[in-house]
Amino acid sequence: MEIAVLGAALPATLTFAFQRLEHLLSSRRAKPEQDLAVPDVLTGTLQLPLTADEDRLQARGAELQMLHDILVRYADGNTAIRAEDKTLMRNLGMLRAALEDIYGQRLTFAGEDRPASGPFVTQKLGTLTGEATGMDADYIVGTAQVDQEAERVEAGAKLIGMKARRIGE
Repeated sequence: MEIAVLGAALPATLTFAFQRLEHLLSSRRAKPEQDLAVPDVLTGTLQLPLTADEDRLQARGAELQMLHDILVRYADGNTAIRAEDKTLMRNLGMLRAALEDIYGQRLTFAGEDRPASGPFVTQKLGTLTGEATGMDADYIVGTAQVDQEAERVEAGAKLIGMKARRIGE
């Protein structure tokens, strides 16, 4: 999955994604990111604080370290940031996919033809015998998406896509 942003948005996109990467690789990774600078090139609305799913973070640890090793030369200014650079675009796309998985939020940047940034949940269930809820939040601003798939829902079971006290502004 490659990232597809307009040239002018690329430096801000890289900076934002690389800062999230460095946070996840640091000793502060368990601390949710509340006061982060969200660039204007990010479309949609992120739910803050950004909180990492620890299991997903652990599962992707080696991948994150590899992406850091590749992208650090761009982030520190030693290599030019150009949309024509296939290595940069491919690895930035891989980083975005990892961040979306770890944070459970879509990250969409200016010029991309994909759903806007914001929280999302994907659930693939076998047989549901109890209750499953995709998203339960007190307040959601902007877009939120739940995709659920259940092979079978037993009698008396409950499948809820989204339960929210307030959505939007």
